[in-house]
Amino acid sequence: MRKIVGIDEVGRGPLAGPVTVCAVSCDLVIYTILKRNKNLPVLGKDSKKLSAKDREKYATNLKYIGLPYVVVHISNKIIDKKGVSFAMKSAINQVLQKLGLNPKNCEVLLDGGLKAPKEFLKQKTIIKGDEKEKIIAWASILAKVSRDALMVRLGKKYPKYDLGKHKGYGTLEHRKAIKKHGLSDIHRKTFCVCLS
Repeated sequence: MRKIVGIDEVGRGPLAGPVTVCAVSCDLVIYTILKRNKNLPVLGKDSKKLSAKDREKYATNLKYIGLPYVVVHISNKIIDKKGVSFAMKSAINQVLQKLGLNPKNCEVLLDGGLKAPKEFLKQKTIIKGDEKEKIIAWASILAKVSRDALMVRLGKKYPKYDLGKHKGYGTLEHRKAIKKHGLSDIHRKTFCVCLS
C-alpha cells in the first residue's frame, strides 16, 4: 500500500445546510512521520470537541503541509429528495474520485458507519475513528471548518436564522426561528416536519 486515506463527515443531523464529507490522502511513509508532528491535532478529540479556534489552527497547519484533500458538500435539496445516507454515499464517491486514487494501492480508513465503494478492497470502518486514527481526525477537522465557513456565509444570506452561530443544528434558538419565520431554501424539509 502506497497511500493511506482518511474520510469523515459532518452535518448529518442539522436542520439546515449540507452534509459535508472530506477525504485526506497521504503517502504511507510520510503519514508515519506526520503522526508525530506536534503542530497537528493530538488523538482523542473529535473535531466537534475542539474549540473553533483550535480547529481553525489545525486546518491551517494541515493546508500548509500540503496534503491532498477534497471536501464535498451535498445540498439539503438532495438530502430531502434522496435521504442523508444517499447524500453521504454520493459525497464519499466524489471525494475519492476527485483525489484520483488507484483503489489497488491505497488503504481507506473511514469514521463511524461510513463505507467506501467496493472497488476499494482495503478499507476499514472505525467507530470513533476521528478519536483513534489521525488521518480521520484530519479529515474531520477540514470537513467541519469548511462546513462551518459555508454556514457562516449562508447566515448572511438568511439572517433571520442566525446560522453563523449554530451552523444549522437544531438548537432551541434555531427551532424558534423556524416556527417564527418558516423554512428557508436551505432547510431540510424532511428534518423539519414537526417545526414548520
